[in-house]
Amino acid sequence: MGLMMQNIDELDEVARQLLEEGRGCKVWLFEGEMGAGKTTLIKALCRALGVVSMVQSPTFSIINEYTTRTGESVYHFDCYRLRNEAEALDIGIEEYFDSGNFCFVEWPERVESLWPPCYYRVQVTAEPTGRRSVEREKILA
Repeated sequence: MGLMMQNIDELDEVARQLLEEGRGCKVWLFEGEMGAGKTTLIKALCRALGVVSMVQSPTFSIINEYTTRTGESVYHFDCYRLRNEAEALDIGIEEYFDSGNFCFVEWPERVESLWPPCYYRVQVTAEPTGRRSVEREKILA
């Protein structure tokens, strides 16, 4: 059974629950159609992690780096515009994945062969009612 959310209060609770369930995995793969709410969920996760910088989709830059109150980095990738996995390698995606910091990846199917052995997969779906459902799966090596 997936998590359901309708409003911002539920979103923040879902983010806290996901962080609890996904602990141990630093690379999170966000799947879902355009407009499903992936970036919105990532913003809530960043709030829960104490990110102090503005969180926005890295559509044009491919990657954004955010900083938490404690000085930790959180990386947010949008792989939608990558033409191939070589471009991901050129930006050093494997080094980010190996950094030990949270890496939130939108459109991960574009870099599937580069996924690390341990990741937390999050599927966001927009329901016809306007609610969002979140399915998740933790993959450990």
